[in-house]
Amino acid sequence: MEYQPPPFFKRGPSPLARFTFFALLSIALLFADARLRYLEHIREAVSVALYPLERAARAPGSALARFLDYFTAQSELIEENEALRLQTLRLSAQAARLEALISETNQLRKMLSASERSDLNLQLGEIVYSKRDPFTRKVVVDKGSQQGARPGQAVIDEHGLVGQVTRVLPLASEVTLITDKNQAVPVQNLRTGARAVLFGVGRDDTLDLRFMPVNADIQSGDTLVTSGIDGLYPAGFPVATVAAIDRSATNAFARIDCAPVAGVNRGSLVMLVLEKRAMPEKPADETPTAKPIRPRKGAP
Repeated sequence: MEYQPPPFFKRGPSPLARFTFFALLSIALLFADARLRYLEHIREAVSVALYPLERAARAPGSALARFLDYFTAQSELIEENEALRLQTLRLSAQAARLEALISETNQLRKMLSASERSDLNLQLGEIVYSKRDPFTRKVVVDKGSQQGARPGQAVIDEHGLVGQVTRVLPLASEVTLITDKNQAVPVQNLRTGARAVLFGVGRDDTLDLRFMPVNADIQSGDTLVTSGIDGLYPAGFPVATVAAIDRSATNAFARIDCAPVAGVNRGSLVMLVLEKRAMPEKPADETPTAKPIRPRKGAP
């Protein structure tokens, strides 16, 4: 019996037969799925079985996308925070400026109303800066000799007397505040009409009413106004209110502390009184007349 080796390739149906079979099978399945809906459940089961594989296949791309989105979102958030911070600072500056403008407008309105009620010639000025000397109370305003300022003028605000012009430059003037320790203001008590002199003590919140007797008729809360007897300060401007009184019997005079009513340490707008009240000339000293010499008794 002769031995023959097995064929190298196992031969089966021809390719054409296999193509025809699978083509007809595909057409039958398409018809059954389209018309009879037989493959719905199979498709759902296959999709459920393949879902983990789909997630695993999409995982690298999704992780890379989330990674890029994270850094993109971080950069966008940083830029947005910077823009919001700048906008907040800008709005805060505008709000602060608006409050300052509102305060300045109210101050101007009060000054204008005070100027309309007064027969004085007033000039509006702005405080440029304060003197750095800690032992003086002086400010500099933006009105000088070219604008008509001159030494000795009274300086007021919407509340009352602020100080006096003590030095004049071409474009600016130096104002000594009433709280300066070398400043004195003749005042009058509105309630009683008594006149006195108010002195600064070098502090912005305190004035000293000196040389008042212990039994003087003065009370806490009394308003002191300029008396006008010095010819520099116009009469009737509020200066201070009485804050505390010490009537110690050991002292010859009462110790009276007053609080200034004007903005000596606040505000930026003041008014210069350009006209002073006309004062009569000082009378000339009279030459003393010689007394007649009486003759002595017994003289010829």
